[in-house]
Amino acid sequence: MRIVIASDHAGFDLKHAVRRHLVDAGHEVVDLGPDEKARCDYPDYAEKVGHEVASGAADLGFLCCGTGVGMSMAANKVHGVRAAVVSDSFSARATREHNDCNVLCLGERVVGVGLALQIVDAFLGATFEGGRHAGRVNKIMDLER
Repeated sequence: MRIVIASDHAGFDLKHAVRRHLVDAGHEVVDLGPDEKARCDYPDYAEKVGHEVASGAADLGFLCCGTGVGMSMAANKVHGVRAAVVSDSFSARATREHNDCNVLCLGERVVGVGLALQIVDAFLGATFEGGRHAGRVNKIMDLER
């Protein structure tokens, strides 16, 4: 699977832990930045990841910031992105199965590395169920139009 990942300064350390975990699991991971922990603006990185996922250049995206909330708000402005910030494995699995989520957002100040990696695994282990959920996802996408 081709995955893109990015963060801001507040999610920098978590991004590196998640990236290592994904690479160790055999995924192709492209880090879209930043390259250092200097203060930066999360919308810039959410946009980069969002465009890669929405264009189909990447299968999924991961974004890390302090809470995950800012990243999810910014990423959801990119047409075709369905980003969710989650803090537990159940929500990570459900957002893939029910919402066809394609960008997972995590908060470094909210979840520790151990829990974050469990969330990542739950997210990656789930697939969109379609069926009754497909119509709802289509309604979400209609809101963009």
